[in-house]
Amino acid sequence: MPGFKTATLVGLLCLAFLSNIAWSERGHALDAEQRRARAMLENLCARCHAVGKTGQSPNPLAPPFRTFGEKLYDTDMVQRLQDGLTTIHPEMPTFRFNRNEAAAAVNYLRSIQRSR
Repeated sequence: MPGFKTATLVGLLCLAFLSNIAWSERGHALDAEQRRARAMLENLCARCHAVGKTGQSPNPLAPPFRTFGEKLYDTDMVQRLQDGLTTIHPEMPTFRFNRNEAAAAVNYLRSIQRSR
């Protein structure tokens, strides 16, 4: 039954594709909040920063988000994002997030940090 085998193979390939979409590059599923945060950061930041687990930043002066490491833990990053994160880099705009957006962004950033 060649039709059955082909349909089974197509079904398995679709399942594998959908599973790949649902899982992050790190091998674990991003929760709904992390997926929303990633989309938000891609929209706001990806023109300069690599916002995922892999890839290079389009702007060589902008560090990939996966390298933030201890910066996410040494201060209250959620509060900094709410207050308006500013840097010494004149080209970087100041973004202000509400509490939920800031918490989601930090949650996502923590999930992609490169292992040491």
